[in-house]
Amino acid sequence: MLFPVMLTLLMGVYDLGNGISLSEKTITSSQIAADLVSRNRTIDSSSLTEIIGGAKLAFEPYALHGFGIDIVSIRFDENNNPEILWRETQDMAPNSDAVNSVAGLAEEGEGMIIVTVQYTYSPMFSKFFTNDLNFKEVAFARGRRSPTVTWDG
Repeated sequence: MLFPVMLTLLMGVYDLGNGISLSEKTITSSQIAADLVSRNRTIDSSSLTEIIGGAKLAFEPYALHGFGIDIVSIRFDENNNPEILWRETQDMAPNSDAVNSVAGLAEEGEGMIIVTVQYTYSPMFSKFFTNDLNFKEVAFARGRRSPTVTWDG
């Protein structure tokens, strides 16, 4: 009589554990990408491809079927409003809320890197009781070598 209940609990704990792990991996992935981009003065498409590959490695050993990333470099104009220098978005919609949220946070000419990572997890056992879990994390970084990271390509 207890076996079905115990089995259900075991499967739920398995899905919960994977969900917590993937949530942490989403945070790590966004921070990795922001850190790697902020180390450059300029960036090109091959460097950006390597950085996105590094962000994807944070999800090992999980599959990447639900992974999306949005990387944007901004510079603040004379009114301290952000203007986009360049943007790379893969497998998700651009996160314009994150860009708009930094208005007025820096002086003219300063810059910022904003990385949004999104991951959709489909629970293996609990999918009959719940929908997919959507994890989204936004990381902000300032350029290390220059105020802005510009596109070179």
